Amino acid sequence: MQVTETLAEGLKRAYTVVVPGAEVETRRAARFAELGRTARLPGFRPGKVPLMVLRQRFGPAVSAEVIEQTVNESTRQVLSDRGLRPAMQPKVDLVATEAASDMEFTVALEILPDIALPDFAAIELTRMKAEIGDEDLAKALANLAERNRTLVPLTEDDLAGRGAAKGEVVLLDYEGKVDGTAFPGGTATDAEVEVGGPGYIEGFSEGIEGIRPGETRVIAAQFPDPYGAAELAGKKAEFTVTAKEIRRPDVPALDDELAKKLSFDTLDEVRDLIRGQMQREYGELARARLKRELLDRLSGIADFPIPDSLAEAEFAQIWARVDADRQAGRLDADDAGKDEETLRAEYRGIAERRVRLGLLLAEVGRVHNITVGPEEMTRAMRAEAARYRGQEAKVMEFFRQNPQAAEHLRGPIFEEKTVDFVLELARVTETPVSPATLMEEASAAAAPAAEAPASETPASETPASETPA
Repeated sequence: MQVTETLAEGLKRAYTVVVPGAEVETRRAARFAELGRTARLPGFRPGKVPLMVLRQRFGPAVSAEVIEQTVNESTRQVLSDRGLRPAMQPKVDLVATEAASDMEFTVALEILPDIALPDFAAIELTRMKAEIGDEDLAKALANLAERNRTLVPLTEDDLAGRGAAKGEVVLLDYEGKVDGTAFPGGTATDAEVEVGGPGYIEGFSEGIEGIRPGETRVIAAQFPDPYGAAELAGKKAEFTVTAKEIRRPDVPALDDELAKKLSFDTLDEVRDLIRGQMQREYGELARARLKRELLDRLSGIADFPIPDSLAEAEFAQIWARVDADRQAGRLDADDAGKDEETLRAEYRGIAERRVRLGLLLAEVGRVHNITVGPEEMTRAMRAEAARYRGQEAKVMEFFRQNPQAAEHLRGPIFEEKTVDFVLELARVTETPVSPATLMEEASAAAAPAAEAPASETPASETPASETPA
């Protein structure tokens, strides 16, 4: 095999490969010999089909098979001999040759960059730790009691001629219209609406204050902009509302009786459970904020070149989501006022950040032999299956029959293990903060999904010969 390098520019490489015709013919003859031992054709005994007949019957198929096998093996050898790690599947093209007996093809690819790992011990980070205060716990318990409230119907005597007051719940039917036309989702029967309560568009729950059982009224309301249904965003609507009954929320007392209704013996047990849950939630928030701070630091350190093919593929995925939101009117306020050119430039930068961080974390994992074991994959598959209540067995069977689907779970696990490894090396200082401060900081540091490292299996963790296209 003769290999000629035709391009070595940055991360791009290209080669022309010529495989002698004698080698190709040897492979072809070997394949026909193998076929001759197994072929069954009418009029011939097994293993006795003449070579001429085999060539006439299977010649084109055998040639195509031999060419594909030769190209694949030769390409792997080119990569192996030169120690190349492709960023994506190499592009291979057969070319015409003057000597028809020789096979010539070209290989074009981008390689992964050489990445010098930073001194992680020099990275200084802050881990926020929030302790659960008595006030926070009391608020959580009050919310628990509120979620377990009952609604007691009010009689005419209870109302004494008055209508629904703020905080009471009205059982009602309603029909909504925009510009005189009903819209999907704008009609309901026996809806329970809290007077002045949250969860409804502006003016709706406020508009039922004072309504009496049997009364029908028209309420003016307005959809926010932006809104999930783009065709309703910012529109004014009218709802014809008929009240059926007014109910008073009855919130249970915070005592052992409530605990028993929740399958506990005492309220102290409930209190301890909630405290533990809140502590875990705050721990997860603190960890997410710390991870984002680490990624920001690593992004500032990582200045190696990245393969254009990976950046373009990442940008294409991100832009598909952004453009769909843009056309549907679902962009957030910051992006909604930007033109397409500006959005493309900003999200291309995010794509490059994702690829660079993904490659850096992948290199950390490769150098330090961080892998995802079978038990971790099994736990991830079970956790994914648990999201589909009642269909867990079917989901697990799907993963068993489609191993490539389960591989999508490997990337996030690998990323978290690698981040944990780096955090163990970094200089992390713990700082006590209030839960409110932690939530504010975590919210401010929360990145859109597009800004996190790519969650697929890093290219450098995949064998070069099996790197997916």
